[in-house]
Amino acid sequence: MENKKLYIETYGCQMNVSDTEVIFAILGRHGYERTENIEEADIILANTCSIRDNAEQRVWGRIDYFHTYKKQHPEVIVGIVGCMAERLGDQLIKGDKVDIVAGPDAYKTLPDLLEHLASGHPQINVKLSKEETYAEITPVRTDKNGVSAFISIMRGCNNLCSYCVVPYTRGIERSRDPHSIVREACDVFHKGYKEVTLLGQNVDSYCWKNGEETVDFADLLKMVAEIDPRLRVRYSTSHPKDISDKVIETMAQYENICRHIHLPVQSGSNAMLEKMRRRYTREWYLDRVRKIKSLMPDCNITTDIIAGFCGETEQDHQDTLNLMKEVGYDYAFMFQYSERPGTLAARHYPDDISPEVKTRRLNEIIELQNQLSLESNERDLGKIFKVLVEGPSKKNANELCGRASNNKMCVFPDTEHKAGDYVDVKVIECTSATLICERV
Repeated sequence: MENKKLYIETYGCQMNVSDTEVIFAILGRHGYERTENIEEADIILANTCSIRDNAEQRVWGRIDYFHTYKKQHPEVIVGIVGCMAERLGDQLIKGDKVDIVAGPDAYKTLPDLLEHLASGHPQINVKLSKEETYAEITPVRTDKNGVSAFISIMRGCNNLCSYCVVPYTRGIERSRDPHSIVREACDVFHKGYKEVTLLGQNVDSYCWKNGEETVDFADLLKMVAEIDPRLRVRYSTSHPKDISDKVIETMAQYENICRHIHLPVQSGSNAMLEKMRRRYTREWYLDRVRKIKSLMPDCNITTDIIAGFCGETEQDHQDTLNLMKEVGYDYAFMFQYSERPGTLAARHYPDDISPEVKTRRLNEIIELQNQLSLESNERDLGKIFKVLVEGPSKKNANELCGRASNNKMCVFPDTEHKAGDYVDVKVIECTSATLICERV
């Protein structure tokens, strides 16, 4: 019997990309073959994100499209998986638009849910787990260049930041067996991958215990870095309250641990940080930045910033702008506050900043960050970087693009090398987003 074709659309963060690879592996064991062509698909899944309302609205639009498509192809199965599935549950199967709903901890049950569709009723499993890490699943890599692989090291989150829906959609924090992580990293390296990114909602709180053996995140970084000096190691995401001297010192010790830390600040105001339940102060955050820069002056720091959180004053906003200048971020992900149902903020704080003020503040943050990013890139003029080639430049087939250790995108003329090669380049020009280079 010919294998059935499985098509998955992935929305949101790197964690969802990693989860999609796990789903392909689980269903692949039961005869479902991956396709990138929706018209070939016997099963269509959307792996969803709930972190902002516009992310969910995009998925609702796709659900409507799938529903129309299903009318023309009634044999096709449509499913919603991931955080939106967890958050909305039964609401998604109303109107007969969706056949299957599965939360982030229910992917192993997908084969059973598909089988039980024969009963003629939609199937749902959004039960969260205290143990599931998918450690024994070997993901089916979906990246096209075979250069960089995501490896999930933990699941869930215990932080309960007041604006964030993640603890409610991904459950409590669970750390994965470090030896399984190292095995997976070894496997992808032997298959030709040159870089791994260790993923977790808060990697700095990674802690695995088994008898007398305890492995924290710094220990895990060391274990993965020592697989081979040719294997680059990245990670995401750090939490400012938990990033330790030990982690920073371990990074400084190993050249193949990339010189880039994503350190979400969210706000530069202590009043906002307290209301957000971030559990650090502006002063603590700046101390962590100083520690990073003292041991790794070449380490790039990127961040997340929320504009217009509940009760944010003009002074709170100015505190954020001032902190951005003090840190000198190399890049930032910047958003207006989006109230998420069920969160502490939605239950206790009115969303009282007008859309016009949110937009104005966000635009000021974006304008400042564009300036800071350009200044950061201008400081790299004349420097030489070792770039891991990702593939051809989007604008010119005679150019290659890739990232330096500091995560900056470099573009340079080259028709000799290919994805996965290391190339030394010199920065000769720049924009706020890209380093324009020449081969050395």
